Amino acid sequence: MVGLFWITEDSVYLGAEPAGTASGVRLTEEGVETLGAGREAFWSWPEVERIDVRDVPVRSAPRRLVSMALGTLYSAVTGDGEHPPAWTVRVETADGAAEVEVHAAVAGGTYTPAEYVLSRTVLGRLASGGTTVGDLVAWRLDRPTGDSPPRGAREALLRTWAGPQDMS
Repeated sequence: MVGLFWITEDSVYLGAEPAGTASGVRLTEEGVETLGAGREAFWSWPEVERIDVRDVPVRSAPRRLVSMALGTLYSAVTGDGEHPPAWTVRVETADGAAEVEVHAAVAGGTYTPAEYVLSRTVLGRLASGGTTVGDLVAWRLDRPTGDSPPRGAREALLRTWAGPQDMS
């Protein structure tokens, strides 16, 4: 898990990799695919004009830790485990747009502001061809354990994939 991306050996998911009939969005070298019962669609990268995300739960690192601790305590006391928060992915093409709900895959269900902003930049570069899914997958193939790196390393990876930033 790096930013909003769940990276496997052959593709990248936005949010958690969906199971069963759950909805999701998969990015491959060929294009963008929406998943889930009745939501299946595919667009090649030249067809994709933009990928946007909405309603992503974002909190500063300290607030995220407090939220995770309180959530764990609540689950332990009540036995009521919550599903991770959902957010929306919007795929825009010349023919229109499709929106799909995905679930957060990050521990605690919230992302840091830096990971969110950098992930959106990476999505823009994927849609424009400045970054490829292969760039993200290559990183995963070099990690035999599949573990998520620490926050600083995740942000550094996202900066690499986001490319040079205009600081003006």
